[in-house]
This record gives sequence, C-alpha cells and structure tokens, in this order.
Amino acid sequence: MMNLRVSSKKQAKIKLALQGCAGSGKTYSALLLAYGLCNDWSKIAVIDSENGSADLYASLGQYNVLPLQDNFTPETYTEAIEVCENAGMEVIIIDSISQCWDNLLEYHAGLQGNSFTNWQKVTPRINAFMQRILQSDKHIICTMRCKQDYVLNEKNGKMVPEKVGLKAVMRDGIDYEFTIVFDINMKHQAISSKDRTNLFMGKRDFTITPATGQSILNWCNDGINVEMIRQQISQAKTIEELTKIYHQYPEWYQQLTTDFMQKKSQLQTETRESQINYNPNFIKYGNNAVTACRG
Repeated sequence: MMNLRVSSKKQAKIKLALQGCAGSGKTYSALLLAYGLCNDWSKIAVIDSENGSADLYASLGQYNVLPLQDNFTPETYTEAIEVCENAGMEVIIIDSISQCWDNLLEYHAGLQGNSFTNWQKVTPRINAFMQRILQSDKHIICTMRCKQDYVLNEKNGKMVPEKVGLKAVMRDGIDYEFTIVFDINMKHQAISSKDRTNLFMGKRDFTITPATGQSILNWCNDGINVEMIRQQISQAKTIEELTKIYHQYPEWYQQLTTDFMQKKSQLQTETRESQINYNPNFIKYGNNAVTACRG
C-alpha cells in the first residue's frame, strides 16, 4: 500500500567523495574535513590502500589507520568499515576506493567467456560495497584518483581522441551515490561538482579546512532524528495518530519497530479499559446489592 506523506529532512551522516590527481591533497583534505565533523582525532579512522600515505600527516593528531595490505577486494573494504564501526569511530576515511575498482577490473579481465555477461559477476560486488557505505551510521569520506578522460571526435573524416578533462578511477556514475563530491586541483583547492546540501554549489575554488567539515556537520544535524520520532510516538494518544507517525517516517521503520509495537499495545489496552464501566450503579435492597439497569 502506498501512502502520501509530508516531506521532512532527517538528520544524517555525510557520505562525501574527494577526487583529484596524485599530489592534489586528497588525503590531507579528507583528514581536515574529518576533524571538522567530529572535533576528535581519536574518533577518525583511515582505511589506507595508498601504501601508508595516511601516516604522512600524523603530526595533525592521533587518528587511527587501518592498512589493507594489498588486498583491495570490495569484501575487504566492507570488512574494514565494520572494524572501524565496531571500534567506535565517528568518521571513516576510505583512501582510496579507486584500488577497489582496479581490483574488479583485473578480476573481470581474467574471467573466461563473454566479456559483457561477465559483468554480472562484478556489478553485484561493487553495488554491495557502495550500499555498505551508504547504510553506515558513520560519516564516510571516500577519496578517488583521477585520470585524463578522452572522447572521440571526427576530424577530416577520422575519429581523433581529444582530452575533455579528468575522470575518477571508479565505476561510471559513482558520483550519484554521494551527497557531496569535491574536485581538488593541483593547487589543493576544491570545488563542488555535486552538492545536495547547497552549501558549496556555485562557489569559487576554496581550500578545505576543519571549518568546512563543521559546516557540513551543522547541515547533517539539522533535521529529524530518531529520538525526536520516539518522542512523537510516546505522545501519541490514539491508534490513528500513531499510524500517521508510522507512515510519515518510512525510512525509520526498521529502527523503530519495537517502539511502534509497544505504543500500539499500550493504546489498545487503554482503549479496552475505557470501554469497561468500572462504576456500576448499585441500588441496595436490604443486604443485597442489585445492579440497576437504566434504559
């Protein structure tokens, strides 16, 4: 059954990507963003697939590093995210996810049979990895390497490749998965190529600082959170009111199922009790009490 509901912004954890060429400052910028998001270096973890580059900036603070040791499968990245979550990290930096894509391309190239149908063995794995990122209840910053992109244009009757800018080393359309995508140039300046927060779109190149992360955090915290919905559930006075709350926040169904069921049971009990007459009208005849039924 489909239910129309009023739009509402919920509090969220940012899923952000930084893309740029080698030496553009992706790792350093990611660390500054992460600190702005949590204001605590000990709550930041870097999943490092860049040969120890995360340790180059240890002077910034005592953040955590999880090296992947040349194992760049999507499943390894997923396991690394879970390790960071279980350790109580608030911000997870994946530096970078390009190695994951390179690993899958190499795997695809080694498969026997039809190249097109073999993508059926690759696509579900990268999809599962990206869904794990999106469903995490932590802030996640992903870095991506860039390479020169080309298109074929016709010149004098021949198809000639021409440079058209930079392209992330990752699956096509990966930017759709992120709330914000920053492109970082060789001057270490960033510009947003995608921004659902509207904090950075249309702005000139700027240098990322912890203040950038703080402004993103403020956006994340502006909206409905689970505790606010729990309060609405506890204040519901009728089954109809509770049902309206239930349909208003479908994205919270799984997390709040117990709250909804307990409140529903409470309201049903109160409704049954209100239908019972606990003060019957007794008329006393001698030593007998007889209920008087009044029409």
